[in-house]
Amino acid sequence: MAEEGQQHPIKIYLWIWLLLFVVSFFSYMVDYLQFQGALRWTLILVFMFVKAGFIVAIFMHMQWERLALKLAILGPPVAILVLIWLMSYEGFYIEDSRVEYYGESTMEPQTPAHH
Repeated sequence: MAEEGQQHPIKIYLWIWLLLFVVSFFSYMVDYLQFQGALRWTLILVFMFVKAGFIVAIFMHMQWERLALKLAILGPPVAILVLIWLMSYEGFYIEDSRVEYYGESTMEPQTPAHH
């Protein structure tokens, strides 16, 4: 853990500010160049995670913490993301099995039968 009163060089913070502006510029260029589809969302997420990583590592002083504290803070969000991914994977499996069994997608709106 960083010692009480320990100062980090201001140069580090200025470089990170510059990097955040550069990554934000690229993030805005995704919209300006009108990327579409998976490429658009992949780039947006990559730039978002890069900026969040810089902010957590430098401005929240995570880079200078012990490994145990890093894992205690960053572990639970990673576990939640893994569980969300598993749930979405299971949802796609259930949808595919329903399409196979019923012969049509259940996600499409159904029109009620009129008698």
